[in-house]
Amino acid sequence: MDLLSIHAEHAEFVWLTLQRVGVAPADIEDCLQDVFVVVHQRLGSFDGSSRMTTWLYGICIRVAAAYRRRAHRRRERTGEEVDEAVDPGESPEGAASRREAQERLLRVLDEMDLEKRALFVMFEIDEVSCEQIAEILGVPVGTVYSRLHAARKEFESALRRLEARENSRPFWRRGGRS
Repeated sequence: MDLLSIHAEHAEFVWLTLQRVGVAPADIEDCLQDVFVVVHQRLGSFDGSSRMTTWLYGICIRVAAAYRRRAHRRRERTGEEVDEAVDPGESPEGAASRREAQERLLRVLDEMDLEKRALFVMFEIDEVSCEQIAEILGVPVGTVYSRLHAARKEFESALRRLEARENSRPFWRRGGRS
């Protein structure tokens, strides 16, 4: 396979994977490009012993890990992230509550190991079946179940840590970000 055909066939998978591991929407295009730069550099070493998606998944995890380590990683919210679809039937209180819950979920997910986070998001949020995940990762379904169990435990631990931090702050500061 050549780079263009790999990109055409797998760019959406790479985009979703980067999104699942917590790359900010404003940075996904840059990280997507980084993934395909690595693919271009290493394509000669791909021996086909694993599925292309398995190989790309590993590259995505490494690119996302480097992204998270960068000191200049932006924390500001871009207009693109702030402007979200408004449900005309939703009350302002309901919208605020939903936004707070989403931000809380993202804080918990940000504490998770990247691979566990990706698996957790694929199954629990994107509703990808264990069989499909096994096919993507090139592992037995039993391995997916085992990894999903570990990811759920890590999610619960991260949630407990977040709750402990929130409960240790004065009540007037609990509504904001940690």
